[in-house]
Amino acid sequence: MARMKAIEAAVRVLEKEGVSVAFGVPGAAINPLYAAMKEHGGIAHILARHVEGASHMAEGYTRAVAGNIGVCIGTSGPAGTDMITGLYSASADSIPILCITGQAPRARLHKEDFQAVDIATIARSVTKWATTVLEPAQVPRAFQQAFHLMRSGRPGPVLIDLPIDVQLAEIEFDIATYEPLPVYKPAATRAQAEKAMHMLNEAERPLIVAGGGIINADAAALLVEFAELVNVPVIPTLMGWGSIPDDHPLMVGMCGLQTSHRYGNANMLASDFVFGIGNRWANRHTGSVEVYTKGRKFVHVDIEPTQIGRVFAPDLGIVSDAGAALALFVEVAREWKAAGLLKDRAAWVAECQGRKNSVEQLRKTHYDNVPMKPQRVYQCMNRNLDRDTCFVSTIGLSQIAGAQFLHVYKPRHWINCGQAGPLGWTVPAALGVRVADPKRPIVALSGDYDFQFMLEELAVGAQFRLPYIHVLVNNSYLGLIRQAQRAFSIDYCVQLAFDNINMAEDEAARGYGVDHVKVVEGLGCKAIRVHRPEDFAPAMRQAQAWMAEHRTPVVIECILERVTNISMGTEIDNVIEFEELAHSKADAPSALAMLD
Repeated sequence: MARMKAIEAAVRVLEKEGVSVAFGVPGAAINPLYAAMKEHGGIAHILARHVEGASHMAEGYTRAVAGNIGVCIGTSGPAGTDMITGLYSASADSIPILCITGQAPRARLHKEDFQAVDIATIARSVTKWATTVLEPAQVPRAFQQAFHLMRSGRPGPVLIDLPIDVQLAEIEFDIATYEPLPVYKPAATRAQAEKAMHMLNEAERPLIVAGGGIINADAAALLVEFAELVNVPVIPTLMGWGSIPDDHPLMVGMCGLQTSHRYGNANMLASDFVFGIGNRWANRHTGSVEVYTKGRKFVHVDIEPTQIGRVFAPDLGIVSDAGAALALFVEVAREWKAAGLLKDRAAWVAECQGRKNSVEQLRKTHYDNVPMKPQRVYQCMNRNLDRDTCFVSTIGLSQIAGAQFLHVYKPRHWINCGQAGPLGWTVPAALGVRVADPKRPIVALSGDYDFQFMLEELAVGAQFRLPYIHVLVNNSYLGLIRQAQRAFSIDYCVQLAFDNINMAEDEAARGYGVDHVKVVEGLGCKAIRVHRPEDFAPAMRQAQAWMAEHRTPVVIECILERVTNISMGTEIDNVIEFEELAHSKADAPSALAMLD
């Protein structure tokens, strides 16, 4: 046993649990933690410009690499409340992050002390556990419990709030004997796997819906093996995108109201059985339950018991970690294939592939308009980025169109806050991804409003040398809300444009308001403005050369036409195509020749 401050014990536990970096903003009530980190030296720190930004950096860090748990730190009061959006985003997408906040001394908690707020109560609905530790001797065990909870069952965030006098109190603690608690994950049984396989084998037109739980479980390879063994097409959800490569013959599109492919919706509507693994039947994927479920049977596999039957009752529900379930499904499928028991799916697979490869099922991208149409920007991205590119995005028409037109080939190469969708998420999340993986090619995607929310975090990228490319599609509009306002026959309070008198040197961009180039460069990064499609490839080469030399983020701002309606609808059988469909393979590359 050794005598040490409670906060020193906390730092030692963090290290034992695998933490090597944290994101945060220091302050009076959390300075003991910073002092302990500096003295011990095992945990690096990235200084954010906003505490919400720190929480999204922690999210990006977790989402980028299997096994990571991002840590964000803030002082008391508003630092904790600033983290709530990050906690909500992490909770909604089953992402484990640890938020640590300072707090007023215990004796002052009921006296309305400066920056004293009951953050544990505030955070409780968006965390797996939120606690204010009142006894110094409980500090190391609170952190041990936090990591146990974050990793067990459905992953999710935890908040630990530490009064400053608790941090500074001395306790007895033996770090040499410390071990992380065993992780609990439910697993499917053999009987459940065989029942699910019987149902799959009886179907004529089955599909596998691959959700984000497969990514969380690091089970993409098992998914592909299972799909290939049973020869059943796969439809990934937005959170499961990348679990099967976009150019795999069994990947037959995404389904949904917004972030979907026309052929993905068509394949879903043609199916008679859906095998959902690690998904939660999100409403942007399903539309109404009546249309989505009509004429289909369902198996639903999810790690969280309360998800089974939450949206609709499946014909078979299995509570299991996606990886554990897939390992068992693969085992059964191998046995059945060896025994010749699996149904021949060649005709059904060919039918789904036919929709995927049909020009009539593709949306046009080859527009030459100036200002540019967003569809052409995504075509330019496809043609100038390789298979290893990791995309980071949040919400808005930019993200919706990105999901319709971009291509993802690997798990954890589409980093997206799927349910919460907070504006401003993209910049800090991309920085977190970069910290987690110093070599991966990263391309973030934002509309102008998302970009303006937390662009100050670009200074973090400049200060800590965290290079990535940020494609900013600028139509000077709250595009998604403007499109939604069509239902109310209004276009109200969604315009961001004004005549910026300081942009006389670029008349074409002057009417778009904010001079993003000057702002970005004022934050220590590089910005390149693109007006024409033919300028995109040179801008990308310039960005890559800049990053290689200067190691800072580069923003490529694409000036778009002000109004473009992106395909979406109220049901998966009623998606409105506002723009033209492809006329030839030159307009929209084949889904199996995505880098034409």
